Amino acid sequence: MEVTKTLARYIVQSRREEVPADVRHEAARALLNWCGCAIGASRHETINNMLAAVLPFAGQPQAQILGRNERTDCLHAALVNGVSSHVFDFDDTHAKAIHPSAPVYPALLALSEWKGISGADLVHAFVVGVETECRVGLSVFPEHYAIGWHITGTAGVFGAAAAIGKLLGLNEQQMAWALGIAATQSSGLREMFGSMCKSLHPGRASQNGLMAAMLASQNFTSSEQGIEAKRGFGRVMSTKFDPSIITADWGKRWELSSNMYKPFACGLVVQGTIDGCIQLRNENGLTPEMIDSVDLKVSPIVFELTAKENPQTGLEGKFSVFHAAAVALHTGMAGEAQFSDESVLNTVTVALRKRVRIERDESIGRVQSLITIKLKDGRTLERHVIHALGTLERPMSDADLEAKFRGLADGILTKKQADEVIRLCWTVETLPDAGAIARAAAA
Repeated sequence: MEVTKTLARYIVQSRREEVPADVRHEAARALLNWCGCAIGASRHETINNMLAAVLPFAGQPQAQILGRNERTDCLHAALVNGVSSHVFDFDDTHAKAIHPSAPVYPALLALSEWKGISGADLVHAFVVGVETECRVGLSVFPEHYAIGWHITGTAGVFGAAAAIGKLLGLNEQQMAWALGIAATQSSGLREMFGSMCKSLHPGRASQNGLMAAMLASQNFTSSEQGIEAKRGFGRVMSTKFDPSIITADWGKRWELSSNMYKPFACGLVVQGTIDGCIQLRNENGLTPEMIDSVDLKVSPIVFELTAKENPQTGLEGKFSVFHAAAVALHTGMAGEAQFSDESVLNTVTVALRKRVRIERDESIGRVQSLITIKLKDGRTLERHVIHALGTLERPMSDADLEAKFRGLADGILTKKQADEVIRLCWTVETLPDAGAIARAAAA
């Protein structure tokens, strides 16, 4: 099966009018959420360090770094905005596999500023990019992820290449080359979780995908079986590669419809624990001094990803279910402030964290949690969170996403600026120049 060529043909032949209205609206929701995450982390140490390293090599000021006053060339803008949008681990998550927006929107917005791309074309390209990256990712999932690859980096590069290739009007041959060029740049290791390198993965995927499409537009060649060949992406990255997933029901089901948005600024697998802890805290007026112990029954994946018992930095705290439960019970919140270095080292939170115990339970879903809290007065409280806030069964509303954006942009953009970015995101399909969104998000 010639998967790469078939996928290239589907991408090239995709028409905007074929995308349902609800999927296009989901693209606007994803854009607003992604912008908020990128702006919110724009002053983080990760971004300061990255800009110090890369700006000496920057080219023409073609595109905006969101939340800051620097402008740089498209390739570096895609890199930096991709990194900043994932630093907080607050960006969107596909129900099964990948963080869809962080590899795709940075490249699209950078190119839009440079070339004056319409909002309608940007939305269509984004939908196609998400469709591509999710399907490629699912073709090697879950084994690919289980052995240590970070699928947002490894599959995200295909999404960026497809989206940019669509905007550039690549033909089928060039699109197949773009996918091949993306395949050979695919990377990202789970070993990096808890460090600045985790957010580097979607940034590099965005930059590399943009480069892949630009190279292909100039007839830079690659293998035409970059995905499915014996030594191509799928078979190198997984022994259980299923190429049929990539092209099945193209145009009939839409992966963007399975997109989820986090209410809490950390990994998806602890969202249920946080949700339940906040519920129990608020319903019972709990304070840390009242709590004797906290027992969590969680999915085995929670052990794999978030078993750091004694995190020392905010980034490490995002991968600690112990800290997530403790800070939720202590403060009743789990925004970015609750995953700062200061919060992770807070003496009250640390003391409560030491009273949290976790147990593997194969029957618990990866975003679920069974929470049992024993109080010093002898009472026992329990909450089984089956559908955490932010999942497909309990999605965040448009108003929730606006509130999340405002919270992330607070102190970086003025209220007037925040209002304007929100307006532009919701009306993106009407914009003659989607680059206006990035310019409105300049500090």
